[in-house]
Amino acid sequence: MTGTADPKRAAVLASIRQSLGRGEPSRDARRELDDRIRRHKPNLIPKRGRGSHAEQVERFVAMAESVAASVERLTRDTDVPAALAAYLRRHNLPMAVMLAPTDWLCDLPWDTQPMLTVNSGRAGDDDVVSLTPAFAGIAETGTLMMTSGAAHPTTLNFLPDHHVVAVRRSQIVGAYEDAWDRLRKERKNGRGFDLPRTVNMITGPSRTGDIELTIHLGAHGPRSLHILLIDDDPA
Repeated sequence: MTGTADPKRAAVLASIRQSLGRGEPSRDARRELDDRIRRHKPNLIPKRGRGSHAEQVERFVAMAESVAASVERLTRDTDVPAALAAYLRRHNLPMAVMLAPTDWLCDLPWDTQPMLTVNSGRAGDDDVVSLTPAFAGIAETGTLMMTSGAAHPTTLNFLPDHHVVAVRRSQIVGAYEDAWDRLRKERKNGRGFDLPRTVNMITGPSRTGDIELTIHLGAHGPRSLHILLIDDDPA
């Protein structure tokens, strides 16, 4: 639980407690809840969420590609600008990209691609391509876990037609439970857990089968998802 003082949030929680006939949680109750979160036990993990890390990486790639995402393997972070520019040329897309404003992405050698226009911030209606980091890749279903924040506006995940995601090999985990465990570990602080406002799970490009039971891509978000898988763990 986060200890951040927010009067509006406190008022909402107080209203919920009142409707449930409960009073203000005691210190023991808070301690019990924090302990439950910290000692969270995973549910049944399916076989495809297990295996060695190398197996999980290969399964992530296979599962992502099975749901119409494309995966490109890179040797190092600095390969990202050239790989992105090549992807845009390959698909006859405008040579422009909106980056998530993270130091990791913004500090890459974009000057090696002089024909590429690079901006960072929230996505707008005119942005065709976005590049964001992923918090984790989940081998079980080829899913990307995306966390929101100042360095990762959620609009970048959904507004542009083409979403490019950079994820490191070391960020690949086996099952959903492993991804949530990683998030809890990273966001734990002295007060409890400072979780992001939004966590998006993205499995392939946006699609719908509502129209005559025919699959259409890009109905509610990007119609293409390209994953740059960076090998930061050669072993």
